[in-house]
Amino acid sequence: MAAGATSESHGYAYRPPLDGVRGVAVAAVVAFHGGVRQLSGGFLGVDAFFVLSGFLITSLLLAEHARTGRVALAAFWGRRARRLLPALLTVLIAVAVASRYLLLPVEIGLLRGDALAALGYVANWRMIYRGGDYFTQTAAPSPLQHIWSLGIEEQFYLLWPLLVVSALALLGGRRARPALLAVCLVGMAGSAAAGWLLYRPDDVNRAYFGTDSRAQALLIGCAVAIGLFGTPATASTGRRHASAHRGHASAGGRHRSLGTLAVLGGVATVGLWLRADGTDGWLYRGGFTGAALAVAAVLAHVVVSPSSPTARLLSLPPLVWLGRISYGVYLWHWPLFQFVTAARARLSGPPLLGLRCALTLAVALTSYLLVEQPIRRGGWLRRLPRPVPVGGAVVAAAVTAMVVVLATGAPATPSPATGGGFALTVPVPATPGPGAAAPSSTPTPVAPPIRRAGRRPGALPRIDIFGDSVAWTLGTYLPAHPGVPVTTRAIQGCGITLLTHILELGTPHSLYPYCPSWPDRWQAGVDTDDPDVSVVLLNRWELMDAKLNGTYQHVGQRPFDEYLTSQLDQAVRIAGAHGAAVVLLTAAYTRRTERPDGGLYDEDQPARVDAWNAVLRREAARYPDTVTVLDLGALVCPDGRFTWSVDGVRVRGDGLHFTPDGVRRIIAPWLLPRLGAIAAGA
Repeated sequence: MAAGATSESHGYAYRPPLDGVRGVAVAAVVAFHGGVRQLSGGFLGVDAFFVLSGFLITSLLLAEHARTGRVALAAFWGRRARRLLPALLTVLIAVAVASRYLLLPVEIGLLRGDALAALGYVANWRMIYRGGDYFTQTAAPSPLQHIWSLGIEEQFYLLWPLLVVSALALLGGRRARPALLAVCLVGMAGSAAAGWLLYRPDDVNRAYFGTDSRAQALLIGCAVAIGLFGTPATASTGRRHASAHRGHASAGGRHRSLGTLAVLGGVATVGLWLRADGTDGWLYRGGFTGAALAVAAVLAHVVVSPSSPTARLLSLPPLVWLGRISYGVYLWHWPLFQFVTAARARLSGPPLLGLRCALTLAVALTSYLLVEQPIRRGGWLRRLPRPVPVGGAVVAAAVTAMVVVLATGAPATPSPATGGGFALTVPVPATPGPGAAAPSSTPTPVAPPIRRAGRRPGALPRIDIFGDSVAWTLGTYLPAHPGVPVTTRAIQGCGITLLTHILELGTPHSLYPYCPSWPDRWQAGVDTDDPDVSVVLLNRWELMDAKLNGTYQHVGQRPFDEYLTSQLDQAVRIAGAHGAAVVLLTAAYTRRTERPDGGLYDEDQPARVDAWNAVLRREAARYPDTVTVLDLGALVCPDGRFTWSVDGVRVRGDGLHFTPDGVRRIIAPWLLPRLGAIAAGA
């Protein structure tokens, strides 16, 4: 991915099969991100890039030392910068500008940190510690999420050459290589152990994105380079013919052994790419190590036996061509996949993947021809004094950072406490006297008195809102309604289910640790506020698959509906514990984020929303005197399907949660009078 094609000018001959390896690896990653379900382990193509990067960088360093007796680190890092930085800066600027128009405000705010982390090559750590609040944790994937792997590689490019140069200077070339090989083996074992220890089934991010846990693939590539260095097949051009006749018999045995290992490695690689899943525990308990070793076996064989069937297969022109532009393909494919959605393209499945891939290839090829190659190959750069290119790179990075900051300045979001006021109103019937005008149909702009026993006459109603993060946005963004206390008791990230194992966006997760306490927290809210109306809105966690009686089930299946009914019955009892009327708001259709193939995740399926709303209505039918269902779903989905806007007002911020404008201008005028009427006993 990051390591470009090498050349004999740097003491190491260009080998087409290595570009073929890149081509296969990037195709696997693109197919995985495109939702090709048969390639569930395509993400392991990144590990193939890691192995290849470790091999090439170590080979270049050793070859330069063998040829010149030294390693020019400044020149080495300069070549890496010319190869990697221009395309990355282009992508960061393009994504920042496009996101201003294509992403939601909360996601634009997050993107600024993502882009700056990518610019500093620490994106992998950014993905681990991206944010702690619920809305950040559940935001859509960042258009720059894939840069995490470049962060690991760049950290490697900075540290590993220093270690190699130090070993060569202290021990000399012949004694340094065994020492470096030992470092690789110890580091590989330590990295594999880190992955094992850091793995958590409910949150794999630390183990998946960590430099310490993923460095093993890079170190395996380094070990292959050290082990093969000095063999006839890997010697630099000037020494290759002189060593060609030495050890011919042993070389034949080595070729056969490597050929056998390459076949086994190829079979293992295909099997892993077809079957692995990023949350599988076995991946973090040796699986990533095995995947890297399998690629290393293929790599070693094509280097030692450049005329073997494996090398000829990987030298096919389409694979080599794709490998040569693989860096650009990797950089551009993920943001393009995020921006070219099924909703925008009006496509899904294979047609959507075909469009995305065509755009990716076109943009990557343009980048390769107009940005990457001119800067990488430009002789004019070498003729400039060294400070000039360095200063130019610094200025380019600074300009990129400035563009990112300006483009990702999120639009101001109104404070929940601001905005136009709204008075609770209900129609007040009147009998006109003689000669009086007919009564107006306009609601009287006063709050209705409540009729609940124990309240003083004319008291204004107290309203509590319970539920999850969707209910939180509803209660938080309600406009001012003087004299009518509305308290939001919703708990972000928690519904009313207590089932520990859930599937969120198709991935296993665990219930947030504070969620099982929701009954106590709801009860405490009721005890404190003594509401006249308790509003309950639930729209996410009840729609997900959850493990019940040992199997994943969902709303609409009888055992799961029975479980939900028991939980909902408990919620209704708590909400109405002090005699409050209970209002159940129906769930609206959602579109939180798309599957890789453009389809909807299970929890966004309309059938599940309908099934949950049916559970609500059955619950209300059991308590007709105290429980009312209000059809909020029909209000925000007026055509019976998901929509972002109603009457020109954006009502959904991210496909699930409500916007401040949507609550104030669409929901509040519809909801508050109805709550007032219920409180007044109308």
